[in-house]
Amino acid sequence: MTHLRASAAVGVLAFLLGAGSALAQGAAVAPVVSTAPTVEGGANGMALLRNPAAPDKSLIAATGEGGGLELYGLDGQRVGAVPGGEVYGVDVREHEGKPLLALLDRKGGRLRLAAYDFATGQATSLDAKPLTLDYAGEGVCLHRGARDGSLYAFTLGVAGQMDQWLLFPTADGKLDGRIVRRLHLSSEAKYCVSDDATGALYVAQEAVGVWRYDADPEAEAVPTLVDANRLGHIAGEVAGLALVDGGPSARFLAAANATAGDYNLYDRARDDAFVGTFRIGAGDQNAVENPSGLFALRGPLGDRLPAGALLVADDRKSGANMKVVSWADVAATLKLAVGDAAGSRPAKGFATVQPTMETRPVDHDGDAADDPAIWANPADPAKSAIIATDKKGGLLVYDLSGQPLQYLADGKMNNVDLRAGFKLAGRETILVAASDRTHKSIALYTLDPATRQLTSVADGVQATGLSDPYGLCMYRGRKGQTYVFVGDPDGLLRQWKLVAQANGKVRAVPVRDVKFDTQTEGCVADDETGALYVAEEDVALWKLGAEPTDRKAPRAIDRVATNPALKDDLEGVGLYRQAGGKGYLVVSSQGNNSYAVYRREGDNAYVGSFSVTADGAKGIDGISETDGLDVTSASLGAGLEDGAFVAQDGRNVFPPEHQNFKLVPWSAIAGALGLK
Repeated sequence: MTHLRASAAVGVLAFLLGAGSALAQGAAVAPVVSTAPTVEGGANGMALLRNPAAPDKSLIAATGEGGGLELYGLDGQRVGAVPGGEVYGVDVREHEGKPLLALLDRKGGRLRLAAYDFATGQATSLDAKPLTLDYAGEGVCLHRGARDGSLYAFTLGVAGQMDQWLLFPTADGKLDGRIVRRLHLSSEAKYCVSDDATGALYVAQEAVGVWRYDADPEAEAVPTLVDANRLGHIAGEVAGLALVDGGPSARFLAAANATAGDYNLYDRARDDAFVGTFRIGAGDQNAVENPSGLFALRGPLGDRLPAGALLVADDRKSGANMKVVSWADVAATLKLAVGDAAGSRPAKGFATVQPTMETRPVDHDGDAADDPAIWANPADPAKSAIIATDKKGGLLVYDLSGQPLQYLADGKMNNVDLRAGFKLAGRETILVAASDRTHKSIALYTLDPATRQLTSVADGVQATGLSDPYGLCMYRGRKGQTYVFVGDPDGLLRQWKLVAQANGKVRAVPVRDVKFDTQTEGCVADDETGALYVAEEDVALWKLGAEPTDRKAPRAIDRVATNPALKDDLEGVGLYRQAGGKGYLVVSSQGNNSYAVYRREGDNAYVGSFSVTADGAKGIDGISETDGLDVTSASLGAGLEDGAFVAQDGRNVFPPEHQNFKLVPWSAIAGALGLK
């Protein structure tokens, strides 16, 4: 299992202190409706299809094992069925104005998708192709991502498997799917539910307890323990999860505490703090004998269900059915706020774009890929190149399709930059510099524009004297000199002048030190204006002079503490140059998987932020936890006439592979942010 957050240990301690009274049963709430028994006798789960035109005519869609999906009115009468094999799980989201059903078909070993039309009373398959599982499926839940509205399905397996599928439309109006993240629990998980507004995913690991994950596939897969079997408020197995969203004052998680015969509620506005328990029915036919799934909807569903409903699948040996409880009754029993039927609204996200190319993954596992530099070929833009670092091995050169052209295993290269026009041995060359952590030096190369191959031109080891050469960027001075800046983790940024030697090699001569309080890495220099931009990871983006004679104190362009769009670490920095001194700075905000954009001119005003999300049709995942990036305004050929943005992908999840680099046309970023 993935490691726990530190807060989980605190939660377990709280459970232990309160466990003595945790399992006392709460007051009983009588069902408003009990449906007719399912045709084949099983009841594994259900979802409520809300009819927006007539909420009291909404339908209960219940899994009836071999009977497919059975449909019941809110009066409990069976009104039809949706064939779907041996259905063991169901969830629903709105899709193009209709309820979209996700069905886990255990017999077919697949995920099925269908749209229900209230006008015709028919369900239509949306499967573009069979979405097959390679394990015995146990449950399913849907999630609508807040970042870009993408639709996801989570499928759960008998051995603890948990796959996240991206569902995306095809040209003929169907839905296709790709697995974008694979997680694994240590034992069986059957129930899950997600909060579209906050991005929280709750998973019931039956013999252990309830976990909370971030549902964003680009997020770090670190679970937080909400409640635990034996140590907390759970007596044995969890037999269903549901979310009730009545807005900020009434957001709850319900869990069927099957062994104890009651239902736990947790306050999602207070980090899922335990609220209390209640029972359904009391020793009669209205009681739930064997809960096997929950579903909740806060919106009004007629006079008997003015604040929505909690549905329970009762998988009893005889007469398996669904029971409907008024949420208003539950709230009154536990003295909770009912809240607002409108529920919570997702926080406003950043503009989103999609990558059009990704490089072949680097050879090394873990945190290996780091920083790219773009070389735009002025003679043949389509023959441009991306030079990138593998900080566990060396330097790579890629073509614009992402295929490697060269790999140099010269050391642990962290950051890389380049400048054209460096005179060496009587000719102008393209000089490439990289921070070499193996030799604690500056690695120097020339790039052959014809072959796009690198050749070392360092005149021996160009030692930095730094404890760990980290960030790096280059600068062409006003008088034609070429410089390189290299940062140390202690905040020291050292500047060297690069000097051509008679033997055709290059030496680095130190000319200036600049000290920041804490670690820096990303930096970029503006050759036209003489400005140097440096990202102090946990603090700010700074601007200072790039000339070695400049002694003015750095000025903070933006700070992590004052701009909500920034979340440390601030990492890669790139410059999009336009005529007349205009253009944009782009900075990686690693902590929230986004990129902040600032104006090049004036006081470098903040323009906005964007994130890079997956393109399901192309099979390219989004970009997350970015270290280094580069951007160019030069044409890179067809489709990239306005230049491009290239960034390291810290979590290459689609499919799970070693880290790589992804490219986004600048025209897409400009369109998303409304840039000129």
